[in-house]
Parts: sequence; structure tokens; C-alpha cells
Amino acid sequence: MERLDDILGYKNLKIYQNSDFFSFSLDSIILANYAHIRLRDKSIVDLCSGNGIIPLILSRRTKNHIIGVEIQDKLAKLADKSVSYNGLSDQISIIQEDVKIFSKSHLNEFDLVLCNPPYFKVEENSTFNNSYEKTVARHEIFLSFSDLCSCAKQILKDNGNFCFVHRTDRLMEILFELKKNNLEPKKIKFIHETCENPSYLVLIEAQKCGKTGLSIEKPLIQYYSDGSMTEEYYLLQKEIMS
Repeated sequence: MERLDDILGYKNLKIYQNSDFFSFSLDSIILANYAHIRLRDKSIVDLCSGNGIIPLILSRRTKNHIIGVEIQDKLAKLADKSVSYNGLSDQISIIQEDVKIFSKSHLNEFDLVLCNPPYFKVEENSTFNNSYEKTVARHEIFLSFSDLCSCAKQILKDNGNFCFVHRTDRLMEILFELKKNNLEPKKIKFIHETCENPSYLVLIEAQKCGKTGLSIEKPLIQYYSDGSMTEEYYLLQKEIMS
């Protein structure tokens, strides 16, 4: 069922979602706020854009043009509907296209590439959701992480940044693929549900043709053992809602 939702307290910013498809997650909101937008970053693209949550949030952080690329027609139409509803059609463009095809026609074009990609490989014992749209959003049906790194390399300008979120248990593979594509990891921030739990997500910023030099940032701990929100996570939520 299609509905019009608020985006975690952002004033006058709403998004169309459909419970039969894939609704945005907190991962995307954290990524959209984590990504550093430099003054020189004039061209920005969000790959695997889903229903457009990241471009919508980025529109509150920059006045520059933002492109969202989404392979699924139904999700791309929802994203475009949200862009129109919020009066952002002059700033945000939603393109319904395979990321691999998009990258071939936008070589060396972008200063900043963001992505909240499918997290799970397609394997013999993979369990899929009954919803095709949710399966494509969660599993590497059309785009593996290796493909994603190759595409990011193609569309980034030299010294352009690639910022994304992924599962921590794939970190070694992630670092290998980044290095293979001349995307130098610059910042890593681990996300933990509690301090007792291992990291389950990781935010990474890499730079095309960047110099070697990696910073492991202070981790984001979301909750104390009693279930209450940590101060850092509370401040992040407050920043998101301001």
C-alpha cells in the first residue's frame, strides 16, 4: 500500500513509500548525514537509490544537483513522485537505469558517489523475500559489490569520493575490491547496536586515485545495555531532526 511519510522529523520533507516494495532504512539516513560534501563537490550521484531517500536528505545539505539511479521501475517512479511532491525537480533527477549501463555513459563525471547497496550475495542456500522488489534491493541480483566498485571508479573524477554503508562481515572483501579499483579507503566508521555487540555495519569513504592514509573513526554505538539511546546516537538523531 502506498503512503506518504515524514522523514524522521525533517520539516516539510516527505517521501512516498509502499510496504509491498522496499522502505528506506536507518542505514540510508546515517549514510546521507555521514557523507562529507566538500565545497568542490558540484556533481553528486546516489547509486541504488531506491525510493530516493538519500537524494532527498542531501537536498537539505547542498544546493548542487543530485542524481539518483535506480534499476527498479516501481521504486524509481516512487522516488520521482517524492521529488515532485517536495518541489525539488530542479535539483534532483531520478534515472531508472541499471547502474552498470549508467556508468558507461557518465565516465569521470562525478565528485561524490554514494550508495546503500544490496548487502547479500546470491548463493545456493540464499533465502529470498516473497517480494521481488525487496529481493532485488537486498541481494546482489543485478549488481555485485565488485560491479559497484568498478562503476564507482568509472564515474568518479580523480580525487572524487565514494561513500557507502555495508555489512561489517564483508569488510575484507570490501577493502580488496576498493584497492583493486584504485579506490583508496580514507575513513572507516563501525556501527554497533550496543558496546557488547560486534559491529554489524560499517561506513566507508574511499577516494579515487587518493593517497594512502586511513582513519578509523570513533564507532557509533546506538544503545546502552538497558536499551536506552547513547548520547552520540541521540545527538545524531537530533541533528537529523533539526
